[in-house]
Amino acid sequence: MTADAERHEIVYEHPRPETRPPIAYGPLRLETRYLLSPLAGYTNLPFRRIVRELGGVGLATTDLVNAKGLLRGNRRSLQLIETCPEDSPFAVQIFGSDPHDMCEAARLLEARGVHSVDVNMGCPVARITKGGSGASMMCRADETVSLVARLVESVRIPVTVKMRLGWDSTQITAPDFAREFEQAGVAAIAIHGRTREQGFSGTVDLDGIRRVVEAVERVPVVGNGDVRTIPDAARMLRVTGCDAVSVGRGALANPWIFRQLDEWERTGRYRPPGTFEDRLGLMMRQFGYLEERYGERNAIVMFRKMGHWYLKGMRVKPALRHRFQLAKTRAEFDAALDEICEAGPIGGSRTGLLPDMYVPVPSGPVERW
Repeated sequence: MTADAERHEIVYEHPRPETRPPIAYGPLRLETRYLLSPLAGYTNLPFRRIVRELGGVGLATTDLVNAKGLLRGNRRSLQLIETCPEDSPFAVQIFGSDPHDMCEAARLLEARGVHSVDVNMGCPVARITKGGSGASMMCRADETVSLVARLVESVRIPVTVKMRLGWDSTQITAPDFAREFEQAGVAAIAIHGRTREQGFSGTVDLDGIRRVVEAVERVPVVGNGDVRTIPDAARMLRVTGCDAVSVGRGALANPWIFRQLDEWERTGRYRPPGTFEDRLGLMMRQFGYLEERYGERNAIVMFRKMGHWYLKGMRVKPALRHRFQLAKTRAEFDAALDEICEAGPIGGSRTGLLPDMYVPVPSGPVERW
């Protein structure tokens, strides 16, 4: 670590990764190899706009979207795929088990100008797997490979797949699926280094991801899981040999992580994430994007979940965070933020470094999530 005296800013150093060719999903070339993961409830348009403005994002993908819901014009499904000119390149992740619905949904997305379609084969949540979607697709090899092949043939835009290592420790099928998907013509494969049975417990299996990388010849493999810092990403790239890294909860804790990753790869140096004041400004900008689209009252309700993580990252007192969560009007919202701004962070300064934050994941048996 070295001090930048002129700006009074700390700059971190970490050995740069080995030089790799730029990553591309077929004809779609990405500016960086650092991607925003699909994250249920969080990777909406306002958040995607925020991380893009901070820099370093190679591709951002939506929360998982029900293919049937898209075809029916479901309001929630259409809300999830909203985008804007600044949100580019942009991928939509769809889930479903019916080949016809999945292909028609992909065609609909292509017609709307989406740059890439991703197939969700990794969601472990019971309400998704019970319908034959998500991680349960890994239990039906022939049927799943056939569905993905049909999907690739149905559109001209790149089709990608995100999966887990397998259903459980006795069925580590991801390498076999990867070989089949490469033959089917997918543009990339993202792999979360846990089984469905694990949910988010334990630590990510980097050796398991490496076996997926070794199973394919040309298609890019995206490593995912437990990447919260630059050293985490460096370890992912070094141990697995993957072509790109996808970050989910690490971006909730630190929306600056993509900028940091890009700086690190180019220079071996990277700036710290934002201060209390920086985060407050970012928080208000994201809320503003919600408010301009959905109106004041709806935006306040919709922002509570994301606001919780902003305020935790800012080390705001629990009582003040609670008051913010109770706000129902813009006057109450602003009053809560004024009090938060006046109080500042616990045990830190408004313009100095804040302690790292860890965003917890669901715990317990996945069947109960």
